[in-house]
Amino acid sequence: MTETININLGKRSYPIYVGEHLLTNGDLFEKHISNKKVAIVTNETISPLYLQKISKTFKDINKEIIPIILPDGEAFKNFETLNLIYDELLKNRANRQISLVALGGGVVGDITGFAAATFMRGVDFIQIPTTLLSQVDSSVGGKTGINHQLGKNMIGAFYQPKCVIADISLLATLPDNHLSAGLAEVIKYGLIRDFSFFEWLEKNINGIMKRDSKLLINAVICSCKNKADIVESDEFESNIRAILNLGHTFGHAIETATGYGKWLHGEAIGIGMVMAAHLSEQMGWLKKEEYQRIKSLIVSSNLPINPPEISKKDFLDLMQLDKKTKDDQINLVLQQGIGKAILTSDYDEEKLHNTLLKKSF
Repeated sequence: MTETININLGKRSYPIYVGEHLLTNGDLFEKHISNKKVAIVTNETISPLYLQKISKTFKDINKEIIPIILPDGEAFKNFETLNLIYDELLKNRANRQISLVALGGGVVGDITGFAAATFMRGVDFIQIPTTLLSQVDSSVGGKTGINHQLGKNMIGAFYQPKCVIADISLLATLPDNHLSAGLAEVIKYGLIRDFSFFEWLEKNINGIMKRDSKLLINAVICSCKNKADIVESDEFESNIRAILNLGHTFGHAIETATGYGKWLHGEAIGIGMVMAAHLSEQMGWLKKEEYQRIKSLIVSSNLPINPPEISKKDFLDLMQLDKKTKDDQINLVLQQGIGKAILTSDYDEEKLHNTLLKKSF
């Protein structure tokens, strides 16, 4: 059984398919790939697991395949790796009649999407996310890009895929720490707008951690529906979409300060959400018991809740680079209860500094 979630963006609308064993569904791919040439962009970890399987599916529907295998990890989400994609496309004489397929996690999806947005000024691409985090977040919504050494995701474009294919069976090979990292983004939806989903996660977190497929499918569907609603109302992040960045201003600073890849994105976001909840509680916007429930669910997901050693000055300097900063004022996504998030600059700076100085939560 495959669930279809539609993201309605006029001419840029597309479906998200959620189910099992979708990698061998040639009919599904044929609906969204009209070009003869297909470049499958993946990485050194995913390639031996799934490249042969998806290549057979494409050959069965008469597609000409260009495999592009990138190094694995956040440390390689940069111009050098992006150029590897351009190099292979040009060596194979690709033109606008090519489709790019992103087969991998968030790094592969982001960098492939940016390559698609910029190669020949825009070619088709589809997302096949292979991690929980990319299935519930980074593959959905059209944000593509690469990192700069001074800041995460600073170079990129909004560019929507033709479809997203979230095959839950691919999560069987996902390492435990990556499953936990993905749960940070799942929990986020409960925190920002869906209290009933947060309650469901509290009740089912143990089963999700044991990889119960029905629970995982429901978690992905609920997450994608929440993100679809937000993206439809604010595709280019001019207002409400910013709440999807709960914990990210803190988390991106952690990733940049420690060196990309030292902390998984979801691990840094988990800590960031705890820091946002702590500041919200200090502001009187979040009850103490709500703050404890948030921490408890994040701990139950085997996510760390204590930040690495970063000076207050370095933390603030990196947070200033956040894309939500306006007129040198750091805007933060904070909470006014579980299920209600706001983007605000109306917080007490001393309380923010106290949060940044805490070594444990």
